[in-house]
Amino acid sequence: MLRNLMIAGFGGQGVMMMGKLLAGAVCTSTDLNVTFFPSYGAEQRGGAANCYVVISDEPIGAPLGDEMDELVVMNDTSLHRFLDKLVPGGVLFTNSTIVKGPIDRDDITVIEAPATQMALEMGSPKVLNIIMLGVYIGYTQAIGEDLMLEGIVQKLGKKQKLIPLNKEAFAKGLEIGRSYREKE
Repeated sequence: MLRNLMIAGFGGQGVMMMGKLLAGAVCTSTDLNVTFFPSYGAEQRGGAANCYVVISDEPIGAPLGDEMDELVVMNDTSLHRFLDKLVPGGVLFTNSTIVKGPIDRDDITVIEAPATQMALEMGSPKVLNIIMLGVYIGYTQAIGEDLMLEGIVQKLGKKQKLIPLNKEAFAKGLEIGRSYREKE
């Protein structure tokens, strides 16, 4: 089993945190191998940001980023820049509140979630990445939902007041991801 994932967006959208949370949960809660490789421009907030997460039951070499099985895009810029890296049969996850560009491929599965809108309705734009993480986990089952939630709670350990909102955001994302999986 080998899973190549890229998460891409603007700095400030929680792209790196999403990748770190996933990689951390896989590392501490499973016997799978994982690597996390961040990439971002000089400006962190508002500049381009992306990361690679590779999960495998075999040893992992360096993540090359040439071909992705799964791609999470948080904005149109990332969609246009990285869509061609998604392999035929791959899965594209979009933050449909912001990603409005055409997806001119019929050889991939597209999972849409209005993550920014949902986060704003919940009162905090900072949870949009947790919503998207929930969508990803709900659809792919890359790691057990409970294990991923434990990783989120552990990361927020010192910020107890943020845990209920993040749990709610993750649950809302899971619902969307599961609903797409059930349609197949």
